[in-house]
Amino acid sequence: MSASSSPNPKFTQLLDRLTEINDIKAAISLLYWDQATYMPPGGAQARGRQMATLRRLAHEKFTDPVLGQLLEDLRTEAANLPYPSLEASLIRVTRRDYDRAVRVPSTLMAQISQHQSAAYNAWAKAREAESFAIVQPYLQTTLELSQEYADCFPGYEHIADPLIDQQDEGMTVGTVRSLFEPLRQQLVPMVEAITACTPLNDSYLYQNFSPKEQLKFSLGVIHCLGYDLKRGRQDKTLHPFMTKFSIDDVRITTRVYEHHLEQALFSTIHEAGHALYEQGINSELEGTPLAGGASSGLHESQARLWENMIGRSRGFWEWFYPRLQGVFMRQLGQVTTQQFYQAINKVTPSLIRTDADEVTYNLHIMIRFDLELAMLEGKLAISDLPEAWNERYRKDLGVIPTTDVEGVLQDVHWYIGLIGGMFQSYTLGNLIAAQIYDTVVHFDPEIPFEIERGSVKRLLEWLQQNIYQHGRKFTTQELIEQVTGSSLTIDPFLHYIRHKYEYLYQCKL
Repeated sequence: MSASSSPNPKFTQLLDRLTEINDIKAAISLLYWDQATYMPPGGAQARGRQMATLRRLAHEKFTDPVLGQLLEDLRTEAANLPYPSLEASLIRVTRRDYDRAVRVPSTLMAQISQHQSAAYNAWAKAREAESFAIVQPYLQTTLELSQEYADCFPGYEHIADPLIDQQDEGMTVGTVRSLFEPLRQQLVPMVEAITACTPLNDSYLYQNFSPKEQLKFSLGVIHCLGYDLKRGRQDKTLHPFMTKFSIDDVRITTRVYEHHLEQALFSTIHEAGHALYEQGINSELEGTPLAGGASSGLHESQARLWENMIGRSRGFWEWFYPRLQGVFMRQLGQVTTQQFYQAINKVTPSLIRTDADEVTYNLHIMIRFDLELAMLEGKLAISDLPEAWNERYRKDLGVIPTTDVEGVLQDVHWYIGLIGGMFQSYTLGNLIAAQIYDTVVHFDPEIPFEIERGSVKRLLEWLQQNIYQHGRKFTTQELIEQVTGSSLTIDPFLHYIRHKYEYLYQCKL
């Protein structure tokens, strides 16, 4: 976005300040990417200090009263411009971010940042030792910092509301529950019905697969999906993620298991979905607060759309499976496309969220969401978290973790962020993905047939035109209504699940 796009010199000053803040945040992201990929363990303490310093500087610069005055001076100009214009959108979104940021002291932001780096390092050690006790005191501090952060926003109905709004603007505990409760009521009997059926065979996925060849094939897949490798790269990490330093430098990470083919393949497609969103943002928004996803839920919707609705579809593998067979002929040469399609969509109540199928996945999220609320409300002590976690898994999914790694240590989220406001985005993403894809197919019924021929060009162009290019110009609620014609609902997701799994399991759901 060029400074010359507005004749108002105050707008130019605003742009200059925001670009400088964006550059600091990009440096923070780069340090985190390095910490999660190549940094030697001994660098953890210094890295925490470095990231805390940069976060404090970015926060102080963004909450500078001078920037607030610029926004106030530009308020009238924004009101007279078309709502979706770049200038009006930048002023509106920055004002919203500023009003939230000035409530949080820079010292608290620095404290949170430094603690997160230490907590991440402790989490990595705890996983290696399979011991929650190692990270328990760090998580206790995280809880206290989360509560202190929430208290910067007095007037909330629930202590988790400010944390949820930070990730999914406009959402609250109440609105999330209004979606989760009826969804759970529908999913539980579906899981029971499917597990009563003859299990699908997924043994083909548990053979010896060269990690090098897995990564090479996965990278080739996402290149075909449109991930621009001239503006991105892929590396290995403990917990896959996507990060962006600019629209032209969007990186993903993955993990690979030698004896489980799904891990590298679908985590790569998932993170590439996030990256496609970021690479598709209009270049005019570069360096501004508009150059990002509208919300965590919308971002997750794109990852889940590409991973599941496309990547786990029969049509997708009509094209890609012969190529996968060519790489792993000894393992898959006698496995048909239909058998492979069934294997990658097998429904099994499991312990690990990232291994979960589409039907049970959201139950994993609801467990975490409920535990977060209980911790924030003071109803669940950190010391009791592993036991509470295990009991919920026994009750909801009929499985019990045998180690902390299978249980409370499996997700990195509470150890790199605050408690609350993160996990709901995954289920919101599943719901949004289904509603968007349902709209896409109604708009262009040829898209599924094009996917069978190995091309996603029309789908990607539609998403770029209707969602990606806008960045944060519109809220998630605005985009959903613009694109689908209605507010968020659970119905398209439930229709998608029923249609797909009634076919796979030959049973009525």
